Amino acid sequence: MDAPLCVLFSAAVLIRLVLLCFGVYQDQNLQLKYTDVDYHVFTDASRFITQGQSPYERSTYRYTPLLALVLTPNVLLSAHCGKLLFVGCDLLSALLLFRLLLLRGAARSSARVYCGLWLFNPLTIGVSTRGNAESLLAVLVLSSLLCLESRRRTSAALLFGLSVHMKIYPVTYALPITLSLAGAPSRGRGLIQNLLRCFNKDLLQFAAVSGSVFFALNLTFYSVYGWDFLQESYLFHLTRRDTRHNFSPYFYMLYVTAEHRWSGVLALVCFLPQLLLLSLSSLAFRSDLPFCCFIHTAVFVSFNKVCTSQYFLWYLCLLPLVLSRLTLGLGRGLGLLLLWFVGQALWLSPAYYLEFEGWNTFALIWIAGLLFLLINSLILGQIISHYRPAEGQLKKRE
Repeated sequence: MDAPLCVLFSAAVLIRLVLLCFGVYQDQNLQLKYTDVDYHVFTDASRFITQGQSPYERSTYRYTPLLALVLTPNVLLSAHCGKLLFVGCDLLSALLLFRLLLLRGAARSSARVYCGLWLFNPLTIGVSTRGNAESLLAVLVLSSLLCLESRRRTSAALLFGLSVHMKIYPVTYALPITLSLAGAPSRGRGLIQNLLRCFNKDLLQFAAVSGSVFFALNLTFYSVYGWDFLQESYLFHLTRRDTRHNFSPYFYMLYVTAEHRWSGVLALVCFLPQLLLLSLSSLAFRSDLPFCCFIHTAVFVSFNKVCTSQYFLWYLCLLPLVLSRLTLGLGRGLGLLLLWFVGQALWLSPAYYLEFEGWNTFALIWIAGLLFLLINSLILGQIISHYRPAEGQLKKRE
């Protein structure tokens, strides 16, 4: 690690340590708490595990028992261990980004700049220091991509299986990974030959290893915790109808139809636009896996039936890999960034009056959510149109 990068990481560590200390003070002395409520849910679930009980005894715990197991030091040692782990994963994500950027041909000076965008992003800093586990997922996703890009496919498969077990959304990367490992179809071959060509050794090995990890973990926890594990970790998220205000364009529709008999079917129908867009983006950008995963995640989050600000980290951890190949001018880039923040501010204003003043602003929140979706779509369109893949990837696509 060179000296400038050490300075960057040292400053990033210092900022996070200061915020961790400030968070302890705020939690103890102010009415508005710094620590994320999910962190208390994690800790309570870990406490149940140390007592030999199910983590699902804690209501609203909707995660794999593995997360509660990892956070048992919160109970056995100190309540701050989990936050230190998440901050460590936050920093490790930046290091993985740096290595990926170098592997993709970026200069060290440029890689440091793009790495700094993650290290000093207020959202990433706030999420990890408040005790949210998204940085743990960022490490698993970036590690999987790094192994795939460096052709360590067995390691990539292990990490991918683990990441899908930890949180279900990385399963959307299965199609672009499959297309990437299968290679481009040949015009001289028929449809059947091209389909058979997809099932090569690399793809079958990746599927076998990642599937084995995923199913082994699931079978293990199912044998211990039974149906509660499947329901809370996976099925809940498929049929979830979150009527609390969030950025999703479907939020208001699900809110007003919550009592209808067919509301569960409607919640499943909301996945259809996602499936269509994810399939199209996989076919269009399969030659550049990190870029394809970024587009996948941004589409998945933007069109999801539940969307909160912490979900933005799912694609922000991949954004530095994309920025290194954008031809956007600085002015236009800053303008798009400002537009993204304005979209959030327009949503947060009516959300504040609903949450803290008790005003009925549901319709305004929904309209702001639709506007935010349009802004995200515009930004994605600009990114796609100004993205320039490496020459080798252009030839591969052809």
